[in-house]
Amino acid sequence: MELKSSLFFVFVIFTVLCSSPASYAGDIVHQDDIAPKRPGCMNNFVLVKVPTYVDDQEYDEFVGVGARFGPTLESKEKHANQSTLTLADPPDCCSIPKNKLTGEVILVHRGNCSFTVKANFAEAAGASAILIINNRTELFKMVCEANETDLDIRIPAVMLPQDAGASLEQKLQNKSIVTVQLYSPQRPLVDIAEVFLWLMAVGTILCASYWSAWSAREAAIEQDKLLKDASDEFVSTEVTGSSGVVDINTTSAILFVVIASCFLVMLYKLMSLWFIEVLVVLFCIGGVEGLQTCLVALLSSFRWFKHAGEAFVKVPFFGAVSHLTLAVSPFCIAFAVVWADRRRDSFAWIGQDILGIALIITVLQIIRVPNLKVGTVLLSCAFLYDIFWVFVSKWWFHESVMIVVARGDKSGEDGIPMLLKIPRMFDPWGGYSIIGFGDIILPGLLVAFSLRYDWLSNKSLRAGYFLWAMIAYGLGLLITYVALNLMDGHGQPALLYIVPFTLGTFLTLGKKRGDLKHLWTRGEPERPCPHIQLQSSQ
Repeated sequence: MELKSSLFFVFVIFTVLCSSPASYAGDIVHQDDIAPKRPGCMNNFVLVKVPTYVDDQEYDEFVGVGARFGPTLESKEKHANQSTLTLADPPDCCSIPKNKLTGEVILVHRGNCSFTVKANFAEAAGASAILIINNRTELFKMVCEANETDLDIRIPAVMLPQDAGASLEQKLQNKSIVTVQLYSPQRPLVDIAEVFLWLMAVGTILCASYWSAWSAREAAIEQDKLLKDASDEFVSTEVTGSSGVVDINTTSAILFVVIASCFLVMLYKLMSLWFIEVLVVLFCIGGVEGLQTCLVALLSSFRWFKHAGEAFVKVPFFGAVSHLTLAVSPFCIAFAVVWADRRRDSFAWIGQDILGIALIITVLQIIRVPNLKVGTVLLSCAFLYDIFWVFVSKWWFHESVMIVVARGDKSGEDGIPMLLKIPRMFDPWGGYSIIGFGDIILPGLLVAFSLRYDWLSNKSLRAGYFLWAMIAYGLGLLITYVALNLMDGHGQPALLYIVPFTLGTFLTLGKKRGDLKHLWTRGEPERPCPHIQLQSSQ
């Protein structure tokens, strides 16, 4: 089956979504750059768990965000007191509440006065804590006003999203007895999910590189055999035309940034449930082709399936298709359909990762960087693209476009499908560790190129470039996760760290070893007697 054109399209679509590793258990929005820390208002912003009980029965557990002011909360549930919840009167708590409190938690509405004024009035009335209902479904960072001085607040303040507050308010208005606990468990420094995700990304590039290098060597050996009996013109036409490989050039590498940026903005503007459904369909198409290609290549290596892989039959619209492909296709289609139908289940990430890894490996087999010049242009453009849409886009859109698209905000879905993801296993906040396809595919193109060059030039693992390129990618991704944890879980542009490591290592080694000229222009070694050299490399 001819995959080249369709997978190239899928490559362009998916690579533009160079989402960075992130964890998204809960969202704290609105930076407080205009209200810096000062005495009495120096708390770090933390997520707060708010388990609730209605008439002594467990109800929902909500997630809020602690304020910059007030005392810090307990980190363990067993140490958090269970207190009765009561409605403020007046609801905004911008004056002393009429109801005198004896340690209850007071529920108030946002607005009409500052957060610290509400907290001071609640404390004066005898409340043990204050829950402020936001006027939107997201969370908001509660800071101190620039001219405020009364900041000696001794009760914790927590903001709840609008839907959570409305639910609790309705229970209280129905005369139910509502009790709550407030505590803020700490995240582990390293979650095992990040380790597995790192192994998945590195392993995917490793497999794709060896497959790409093996295919290139087989094609070169075949070309050398044809050189004995045919003219150069015939060989060039025959071998290149049947290779099924797309070599990207400098122009397409630069054009990538423009296409990627336009597509990303379109996703950002049109993000909705129906648009996610379109992306799911595209992902399934690419996943089916990728999984099918990988399975056919794997099974063809066994002698039991070799004949089925070499026997072809004509299929309308698809041309010549092997019997093995026909046998494997129904399974791949069924797998993708089942995943699409059950993608909201807790275990659906497994199917998403299988389809995603198969697609990435296939793309890295078909799409190739012909030389280091193209690889440098492509990764440099991607480097700037990732930084711009993660960090700089906040100045124009007031939020990170890349992170919003990756999370699938306003779509009703838990993120877009073009990601590898693993649930955070020991994080009390749950969520996922994720990495975008682009953060694997783009540097993977350069790593795969390094192994092809090593094999065609008969370089040993240590004397070649592949080993160092793989180490550089692994270190770059590792530094990304370190930065992610230092930034308290806020999304980081992975290519900001990966590109300097991989590209810098390649360029430095090439310059030091004297291979930079060949790497930069030809992308392959000079082989005066290629047939003999390739045969000896087997």
